[in-house]
Amino acid sequence: MSREQFEELVLEALKSLPPFFQKKMENVEIVIEEFAPPYIQKRLGIHPYALFGLYQGVPLKKRGSFYGNVLPDKITIFQRPIELAAGNEEAIKELVKKVVMHEIAHHFGFDEKELRDLGL
Repeated sequence: MSREQFEELVLEALKSLPPFFQKKMENVEIVIEEFAPPYIQKRLGIHPYALFGLYQGVPLKKRGSFYGNVLPDKITIFQRPIELAAGNEEAIKELVKKVVMHEIAHHFGFDEKELRDLGL
């Protein structure tokens, strides 16, 4: 799949979010990379093909009066691991949507256990 096609899937996933969540997305940037860089893989102790997305930042529910003059949070979606895990275009589309929602949920303050409980 081309980068442009993949970017379109990410945009579709973002547009499918309920308006409440779209409006509450504050100071966050979403980027697409081929794979997680080696230093991230090493830090997380994860195989490069096993990481589909990554949230880096301060979740909304942890922001207080101290929060200001900071770089945007960053959500990175890793294209190749998603493509390899999904296999076909329809499965890629569904996995992209799930990964985008998962990482955005981290932005709102959900942890991994809470996301597993929700099926994300």
